[in-house]
Amino acid sequence: MLEYKFDTQLLIAGEDLDEDEIHDYFVENFQGDCLLAVGDEDLIKIHFHTNEPWKVLEYCASLGEIYDIVVENMERQAEGLKG
Repeated sequence: MLEYKFDTQLLIAGEDLDEDEIHDYFVENFQGDCLLAVGDEDLIKIHFHTNEPWKVLEYCASLGEIYDIVVENMERQAEGLKG
């Protein structure tokens, strides 16, 4: 069993985005691992393993337009099922 079962990935399009601020917010406010928050002031790519992907989506949507959203259940994938 995985500690964090949802692989959550998305893009955030906005203005004056700060990847360091976003990274720090994740670390301070969300439980999870494998965090990747990279990009520039107009576009940030997020990758994060968590058990509460809806919280990640809600926060990211507060920063700008979110798209290319993928939330996969890695436990189902490990069992050979669709995530």
